[in-house]
Amino acid sequence: HEILHTHTPHTQIRNFTTVNLEPCAVQQLLATATANRQTACTLVNDRSSRSHFILMLSVTGRNAHTGQVTEGAVNLVDLVGSERTAACNNDPIRLREMHHNNRSLSCLGDVISALRSKQPHIPYRNCKLTYLLQKDLGHTSKVIMIVNIHPDPSHTQESICSLRVLFF
Repeated sequence: HEILHTHTPHTQIRNFTTVNLEPCAVQQLLATATANRQTACTLVNDRSSRSHFILMLSVTGRNAHTGQVTEGAVNLVDLVGSERTAACNNDPIRLREMHHNNRSLSCLGDVISALRSKQPHIPYRNCKLTYLLQKDLGHTSKVIMIVNIHPDPSHTQESICSLRVLFF
């Protein structure tokens, strides 16, 4: 998919669907998105997400008294977890997905690190995920990240890898 950044606050994505929503339609939209999300069985998880899930909400507010219009965006992003080669059971399709997903997570970590250390160059273009979220990761944007950590000690290494994206 081609990602286009313009001078407007909105990021455009070719071949994606934009839907104007009424509150009652949100459940149906999320159900459709969930049905389209790819999952597969791996050695670690019987229903592993094979792609990131991004819900981009553009919000426009208008002051009834002054007529002033304010626009904003909220992106809800559910990232796939990092995986090890062993979890893919040598399945070539799962290995390719794992490689692409781990690369995008690594690129996200690089962008967060560059932003945190105020580097002159932020490597947004290194992958589609960071390029898509470019307007929402820097400047005056607010980012909240929630990491799902598995309580079982056998998953400690995976938990550490997930936390590295946030803190290192």
